Amino acid sequence: MCGAREAELPRALAPFLIALSLAGCGLLAPSRDAGAQTLRPVVVEHSGSKVRSKFELVNDGLLPVNVVLEPRSFEVTPAGEVLYLPLDSSIRLKLSAMSVRIPPRQSRWIFYEVTADSFPAWFVIPCTFSGMPKRSGLEVTVELPHTVYLLQKDAMRREDVKVHTSAYIASQGSIFLELENGSTRLGRVIGIEASGPGGKKSYASFPCLPKRSRQLTLPWDLPGVPDRLVVRFQGFTLDMPLVRSSDVAR
Repeated sequence: MCGAREAELPRALAPFLIALSLAGCGLLAPSRDAGAQTLRPVVVEHSGSKVRSKFELVNDGLLPVNVVLEPRSFEVTPAGEVLYLPLDSSIRLKLSAMSVRIPPRQSRWIFYEVTADSFPAWFVIPCTFSGMPKRSGLEVTVELPHTVYLLQKDAMRREDVKVHTSAYIASQGSIFLELENGSTRLGRVIGIEASGPGGKKSYASFPCLPKRSRQLTLPWDLPGVPDRLVVRFQGFTLDMPLVRSSDVAR
């Protein structure tokens, strides 16, 4: 689903996106029916040249549903927007099924095998559920993505990461952080913590794709002005002061 916002978030891409088919237009909106359909796990990381894995599609609703799987590659913009692309030819993926029908209150496992020409590599398997009750006469579909990261042998290092900006923007009541992963390694921010006289606030995880930057605007709703930011990666931590600014050029 092009234009989806990366939520990780906790753990990489958004847990789910809800698509309402409105007279042929794709409108993204929350759905009260979303809780009846589940995919687990949402995000996985694998090592090794050939991976065999699985994920579960769950229908907790009272009606049978149909699920269509459409593997995709994806990119993440600096602002965190996830853009779906055709599956890269360097990734060879075999799925046990491209579509399934799930009876009420049951689940189905999807098994897959994947190899890649080079590492790291990443892709997503959006799973579109249909057959739920119509809402106001409109067809409702629920899209839940299973995101896969194929890791390189050596982990991302502290010297791979450059912090371009870490500032508290007083006019917006938020923290602006810009990081760049200058290496060819894939890594992950496993957590961010901002602190100040008013206390501490934690923010979610997200992946650091190779040779890419990320810009994050983190809301600060505690009393006082935050003065420190701790960014935790797998294997190392960056601890930095926060500059106070009325605005940040982007």
